[in-house]
Order: sequence, then C-alpha cells, then structure tokens
Amino acid sequence: MRPTQAPFPQTRLRRTRRSPALRALVAQNTLSPGDFIWPVFVREGENVEEPVPSMPGVLRRSVDRVVEAAREAHALGIPAICLFPYTDAAGRTEDCAEAWNPDNLSNRATRAIKDAVPDIAIMTDVALDPYSDTGHDGFVRDGEIVNDETVQALVRQALSQAEAGVDIIGPSDMMDGRIGAIRSALESNGHHNVLLLSYAAKYASAFYGPFRDAVGASGALKGDKKTYQMDPANSDEALRCVARDLAEGADMVMVKPGMPYLDICRRVKDEFAAPTYAYQVSGEYAMIQAAAQQGWIDGERAMAESLMAFKRAGCDGILTYFAPTMARALQV
Repeated sequence: MRPTQAPFPQTRLRRTRRSPALRALVAQNTLSPGDFIWPVFVREGENVEEPVPSMPGVLRRSVDRVVEAAREAHALGIPAICLFPYTDAAGRTEDCAEAWNPDNLSNRATRAIKDAVPDIAIMTDVALDPYSDTGHDGFVRDGEIVNDETVQALVRQALSQAEAGVDIIGPSDMMDGRIGAIRSALESNGHHNVLLLSYAAKYASAFYGPFRDAVGASGALKGDKKTYQMDPANSDEALRCVARDLAEGADMVMVKPGMPYLDICRRVKDEFAAPTYAYQVSGEYAMIQAAAQQGWIDGERAMAESLMAFKRAGCDGILTYFAPTMARALQV
C-alpha cells in the first residue's frame, strides 16, 4: 500500500529538486564505470583502427590495439570488455569451423589481453554468425536453422573460448538447450569458474543493423532471424526463456535490445532477482550519435539519460558502446 502524504502546501515535491546537492541526496539510482561492459570489435592486422561508418566513434581494432583498449577500460574503472570478431569473407564457411579454431581472432585477442591486462574481465560471444556464409547464428539445412546440430557447434566454440582464458561466455544465438549443453561441457572440462551471461531474451530486432556492418555480417545474411530470436510482440515468453536459462546454469541474463525493451528488463529483475543486464545495441547508439551530430539533441545528456534508464528499470549492468565516454564523463 502506498504511504499517504500531506496535501499541498505541506507537501511540496519540488523541495527535493531545488539544488544539485538535494537532488543527489534523494537520487534512487546512480551510474558508475563499474556498471558497464564495453563491446569491442577486433579484426586482422597490426596497428589498425578502422572506423565503423554506421557507428560514429566506434572502431574495428587489430589485436594489439584491442589490448590498448583494454588498458584504457581498466584505467577508467570499466570491469569488462566484450570481444566481437570481424571476419572477412574467406573466414566464413558452411561448417563455421573458424568459430572453434584455437587461434581465431577472438581467442588470440583474449590471450593477448590476459597477458597485458590480467585484471580486466573478458566476455566473448557464442554464436555462429561471424563465421557463417549465411550470416545466421546457426547451421542452415534446407532453409531451416537447425537447433540441435547448432548447439553441438556452440559447445565447441564455447570450450575454445574457455580454454583461451575468457571470464564470461555470452551465448547470443537463442537456440533451445544451449545453456545446459554449454554448462555441462564447461564443467566436464574443468572450466568450473567460467560464467555464462545468457542472451536469454533476445528479440528479432531492427536495431542490430550497424552491428552487422561492424562484424561484416550484413552482406552475408540471407533471410531473417525470426524463427529463433523472439517476437517483439511478446513479453511473457521472455520470462519463460529467462527461467529456462537460469535453470540450465546461466549465472546472469541479458535482455537485448535495451531501450525499446525496458519493460522486459523490469519484469525479469522483479521475477527472478538474478543479475540482469541489457545490451544498448548498435542501432540505439547510432541514433543518439547521429542526432547529436546533427545538433538535434545534446549527445552527452542523451547518453547519460539513456544509460540511467537501464538502472531505473532494474538492470545491474549495461553493455554499451558509450562505456569509455560515459566513464570519462563520470570522472569530471
């Protein structure tokens, strides 16, 4: 039952908004660099920083430059980075074998970061789309994205990442049963302490376009992902997905995209009280950046407001391309 309050003028709600000091005293949520996981794109080469045109301010980096990004993140107090490989056409095959190659881009970057910045946590992506000639997260057989065969491949990919030294594995594929299969394989192979941050409620969204440019998947993608990613019309289904993944061994869960799905974030946190994350995806980031570049919005204020919305919705942390920019702003 909501507490009663005195009528106006005994109660003036504006009193607590009168100054920055008073607003700080009653603020329900705060942001800190410790709330962020920074997604970083890695590509072949040496001393390369290549802009992603559809994501202003975001770069594809060679492994040596990703190491420098990890140093920057650690210095700013950002606890984790998430690696996404840019794979050229030659590395995209029907069997997706590059996904579990011990020396693929993601695994090489993991080892290099762990050597140079051992205290930062490394998260990696488990899905076949960076390595597939179809651009899909799973194997395609006769026009169908097949579930069980894909899960077997995802297990191989996850084990290769664990053996490279990652701290957090992020299955983003939305195949049924993959969390249980990956957790069982990790336990059987001695990787007891590797966390699973499941993309538990990942929607078939229009907001992923710039990301697919960044990893080179846009041109490869044939069709859409609606048979395995969630329908934006549904919210109860998201709770079922989260419940399943927690029951199968996920340590943390994610809602993706972020801002259009804040209602899902709140429902997940309220229902399960598990560590809950959201991914402020490439399209969300690009819209804010593009509008700011046009002078239509205050980019820094919009960045901060959008990130605070995730905390207000119950998220424990956010994957965001704004991570270093916001971390620097918080130090001022």
